[in-house]
Amino acid sequence: MQRSPRLLLTLAPAVTGAIFALALALAAPVAVAGEAPTQTEDGVVVARDTVLFRGGFAAGHQPDGNSTMIAAPAGWIVFDTGRHRAHVRRLLDHARASGHPVATIINSHWHLDHASGNRILRDAFPEAPVLASGGAEAALAGFLADSRRQSASLVAQGRIAEPMLSDVRGDMATIDDGAALLPTEVVERSGPRTIAGRAMHVGLAAHAVSEGDVWLFDPATRVLLAGDLVTLPAPLFDTACPQRWREALATLDAMDFAVLVPGHGAPMDHAGFARYRRGFDRLLACAASDADADACARGWLDDAGALVPRDEHALAGSLLAYYVPNVLRAPAARPRNACPADAR
Repeated sequence: MQRSPRLLLTLAPAVTGAIFALALALAAPVAVAGEAPTQTEDGVVVARDTVLFRGGFAAGHQPDGNSTMIAAPAGWIVFDTGRHRAHVRRLLDHARASGHPVATIINSHWHLDHASGNRILRDAFPEAPVLASGGAEAALAGFLADSRRQSASLVAQGRIAEPMLSDVRGDMATIDDGAALLPTEVVERSGPRTIAGRAMHVGLAAHAVSEGDVWLFDPATRVLLAGDLVTLPAPLFDTACPQRWREALATLDAMDFAVLVPGHGAPMDHAGFARYRRGFDRLLACAASDADADACARGWLDDAGALVPRDEHALAGSLLAYYVPNVLRAPAARPRNACPADAR
């Protein structure tokens, strides 16, 4: 079976006075796609109290998802923890430089580019609860267990070279330490919630990108953290149920956000998200037609426009050249239980 360009998902997250001067002193206009971001020493300020640490797709490596840190009265809320130690170190260093702890960790979903940093942060801040859906438990018994076996076989056969080999071994170690991927508090429904002393809205989309995708909306700044419900340069369909994902995007669209931070890629405003959503719908329609996969990829890039930088067009094309024929047009090849019966 042809593998995704991501190879495998294992191969393929009390303060008084002015809150966290390091973040607040750098408060600036929101940085969205097409605008110059405001840089901290190690992140991008997307709104008051909110710092984004961009992940990326580095050649020869597995990706890191985006991580976002929000200042709250009890400490930092960390939304997604990335994959590589260097990425997690940025989060850890930022918290320590501020003089305030990580108070809560939230994983949008169990994919290893969003949750592998849990162990490092949990060891550094053992009092911090971990909020996530219950999807990781099933993934450890199913998808991740299967991927670990496949990874071990490829490594034993000498079929993976550096630097990817180190990433694969790191992912295998993360799966072996699967307890760190499990939440201490399971998110079971959407609704308002106080997290680390800050009023937030926690959303849960069932069977969209994964078994359960958690998203977070901050009413004070109108920033929405979408996780992999929104990804650039293209949607990532490895474990997705496309129809339920489409419904989840409609739910996000109904939120009064000013800035949306995707699981991969640059932040966007609401108009940019509307463009993403239209492109997503048209991509699914293309995949359901007899158009060739390259035409669907070109259509996506046309619809996404400035959301996808030109230097990421090739990556978007390679991702969709895989996903259209091997996932969107091959539902039997999707992970078991990706879609409930009424959404297949």
